[in-house]
Amino acid sequence: MKQAFLASFYLSLAAGIWGGMYVVSKYVLEYIPPLTLVWLRYGVALIVLAAIAAAKRERPPKHGRDWAMVIAIGVIGYVISISLQFVGTKWSNAHTASLITASTPAFVVLFARWLLGEALTWRKLAALLLAAAGVIVIVGLGGSGESTLAGNMALVGAAVTWALLSVLVKMASARLTVLSITTFAILAAFVGMTPMLMVERPGLTAVQWNAPVVMGVLYLGIVSTAGAFFLWNKGMEMIDAGIGSLFFFFQPLVGSLFGWLFLHERLDASFWAGGALIVAGVAVAVRSGQSA
Repeated sequence: MKQAFLASFYLSLAAGIWGGMYVVSKYVLEYIPPLTLVWLRYGVALIVLAAIAAAKRERPPKHGRDWAMVIAIGVIGYVISISLQFVGTKWSNAHTASLITASTPAFVVLFARWLLGEALTWRKLAALLLAAAGVIVIVGLGGSGESTLAGNMALVGAAVTWALLSVLVKMASARLTVLSITTFAILAAFVGMTPMLMVERPGLTAVQWNAPVVMGVLYLGIVSTAGAFFLWNKGMEMIDAGIGSLFFFFQPLVGSLFGWLFLHERLDASFWAGGALIVAGVAVAVRSGQSA
């Protein structure tokens, strides 16, 4: 009971941080190109996590198998998935991106069944459908703006690779600490993102630095990357991957709420109805995990 509560808290907090992250990102992206911003996020996060790991005398993975798993998490989840999300949103539209990336928990359930042998119960499926319906109610079915097949395929790729990341973290946590997984996976992501800066030349030299931009980069690196990635990985360690993935649905919920609070965006009845469905779906999933 206590472990399920803590896992729910960690995953909710991580998803909430990511959901509210776009408020900060929307401002910072006016001054920093997107891939350069991701690279800076990982750089800041790596410094913070490395300092914590050193203070705790955290040891790096010993075996080649463990290194391969950590590198796979960094490359698949933190490089490929994030990059596909950026590319997909650019070639499609924000509305479609919200709907397609919300399919991530469904892929997690499938990967968890395949790689972890987790049971695929009717209760889990009901929870997934409830939460997915909540996202659809919040975002709506009608699109806006131009959406391309290439953009939509990139977004599907982002959803699939993030789902695979979540299951790989669950597998790696059986052999490694969450701090070790997060730190060295972000190291792999930082190295992997470095060549991609060439795509955005002049990149860093074009950044218009000011105090709010610096604070935004630090927030994205420390809170949204080092903190949220650790919390997500910790939560996934403590609960079934298929159940934990449903907390991903809190992202659009919190994102809409933060948009209302800080950007004065309007919330209508569909937000509250969709939010209730998401919460109901997650509650059903957590109860099924406790009774399993």
